[in-house]
Amino acid sequence: MLVTLVKMTDLREIIEGCKKNKRKSQDALYERYSGMLFAVCLRYTRNQFDAEDVLQEGFVKIFKNIGMYSPGKSFEGWIRRIMVNTAITFYRRNLKHAYHDDVSESHELCDDLGPDQNAEFSQEELMNAINKLPAGYKMVFNMYVVEGYKHKEIAEALDIDINTSKSQLSRAKKYLQRELLEMSKINL
Repeated sequence: MLVTLVKMTDLREIIEGCKKNKRKSQDALYERYSGMLFAVCLRYTRNQFDAEDVLQEGFVKIFKNIGMYSPGKSFEGWIRRIMVNTAITFYRRNLKHAYHDDVSESHELCDDLGPDQNAEFSQEELMNAINKLPAGYKMVFNMYVVEGYKHKEIAEALDIDINTSKSQLSRAKKYLQRELLEMSKINL
């Protein structure tokens, strides 16, 4: 219990230092959360370089807006939300037209994926399958399944129709089913 209290005090000190633009505090905050937030960025981008850009941009926003953080609320949740929103902005700015390509690819999906198989996949295999999703599918899938956004929130964030969000999620699931089925055939 004492360890948790000390960590909490350290975090408060780091946050207060960041509010005063102290470089040491900013470095400490980055050191503490960059790994977790980089993993968030990777889920929303196509490659490591884009994830690094989103991470950098997200930390700039965190440092700029740290005064808006409400003590008593989850700091980790607050910075995670900033990073997800930064990734969404990155997507909209750089990949907005990817959605149109995704729709045409959906016709290639198999409706009949075959019988259910009891295959087990590692976390790495699942992440690889998710990373193969077309950009629009991946964005909606991550926002809905991983982050817990509602379709209305996704639609507003991505500037798409609610039904588009729903269809993108459905197509993402079918795409993943097909990828995982292929992986399970290879692993037999």
